[in-house]
Amino acid sequence: MATTRLIPMHKIKNQSIAYTVHKRINYAINPAKTLCGELVTTYGCDPATAANEMLLTKRAYADFTGREIPDSDVLLYQIRQSFKPGEVTPEQAQQIGYELAMTWTKGKHQFVVATHIDHAHIHTHIIYNATKIDARHKYRNFLGSSFALRRASDRLCLENGLSIVEKPKPSRTHYGKWLGDKKKLSFQDKLRLAIDAALAEKPKDYDAFLKLMKEAGYEYKDGKQPGFRGPGQKKFTRLRSLKDGYSQGDILSIIVGEKELSPARKEAKKIQAQRINLLVDIQAKLAEGKGAGYARWAQSFNLKQMASTLNFLTERKLLDYGTLCKKTDEVTARFHELSDQIKAAETRMAEIAVMKKHIINYAKTREVYVAYRKAGYSKKFLAEHEADILLHKAAKKAFDEMGVKKLPTVKSLQAEYAALLSEKKKLYPEYSSIRQEMRDLQMARANVARLMGYDEKEQEQKKEQKKEAEKKEQR
Repeated sequence: MATTRLIPMHKIKNQSIAYTVHKRINYAINPAKTLCGELVTTYGCDPATAANEMLLTKRAYADFTGREIPDSDVLLYQIRQSFKPGEVTPEQAQQIGYELAMTWTKGKHQFVVATHIDHAHIHTHIIYNATKIDARHKYRNFLGSSFALRRASDRLCLENGLSIVEKPKPSRTHYGKWLGDKKKLSFQDKLRLAIDAALAEKPKDYDAFLKLMKEAGYEYKDGKQPGFRGPGQKKFTRLRSLKDGYSQGDILSIIVGEKELSPARKEAKKIQAQRINLLVDIQAKLAEGKGAGYARWAQSFNLKQMASTLNFLTERKLLDYGTLCKKTDEVTARFHELSDQIKAAETRMAEIAVMKKHIINYAKTREVYVAYRKAGYSKKFLAEHEADILLHKAAKKAFDEMGVKKLPTVKSLQAEYAALLSEKKKLYPEYSSIRQEMRDLQMARANVARLMGYDEKEQEQKKEQKKEAEKKEQR
């Protein structure tokens, strides 16, 4: 899901206007974040000299108006567009960012678009000059600009098959924190959950608590700054860095009964326990070199997952394995049906967008092309109107490739696009919920199959062989 913010940028405290503009632009186009500058595009300026060119535009504005730029003035505006991890490629994010910048500024402001890939979530920084290219006017932020910007961003994301936030809530937190449970848990998040789980077992003392943490796969480091290191971690996480009641003193207070495990932490543990995960193949892990400590943790983990699986199946009255398989297949089929409908709508929406663009270009350049033809395809005329003529030819070629005999009206295309977008938005809530339901059912089915010693792959192969045999008999 993409999130979008509009951020006014003022002069950095105790720094000059030139320093501020250079600082902001340099951060955006940082080669270490943008594949050595490959993910940087500009409009109305060059990437290497964007800051200086924007400053020149500001100087021209000051000369025209006779007013110097006040310290309280907005120098730049930044649009920060973040995408759901794994849903978009850097190149696609860059393209969407450029289209959003052009749509928002209407080509009246210099801007820089830079896509950063140094975090788990790909995000794009769009920085545009508050002063217009004509050096006569400035951008004035307006009431509801954030809503209008989000709407423009959502439209582009839906056109490109990306998810959006249906009902965003105002928040000042960063994107990773805003995603909440939907983002991948950090090492700190996992450590907090492990500590909560260990304290919920009510250890008699600190040594018993450390034993539970060791069984959960955590290595302990004592000293002035005690910390834990979990599976896959290179460095220890200090307890003090966890904050919010996770210091060594807080843990000791909970153990001796001076403090209680807070309701929020109990609820977090409850939510974590309700999630169904696949059982760990302990023997396979031991064969890979895992030790006895890991085996004990895996046994405990598997027991918890089977308890969660049993609760899940009991609530849904799916204790019969055949019924579970039937329900899983039905939900999976419905998920693929919805997925196909959404993809078909997205494909058609993309076709409409391309068709609309070519129809508009064709209409705009028709008179020029007619004049070009009357001029006997003059080279001089071509040189003077090359851009329009190329657009016209490109539109005609596109119509031929699409097999279009009669051009539809832009109004009819817009109506069809709006209908498809409305249909897609209606399908998304069910699509999202059924995707999670399918995942839970498939996990539960796999866990039950493993417990029963039932090889689903082998059974699927037998089913396929049976179908092939039936087809041969019918022939």
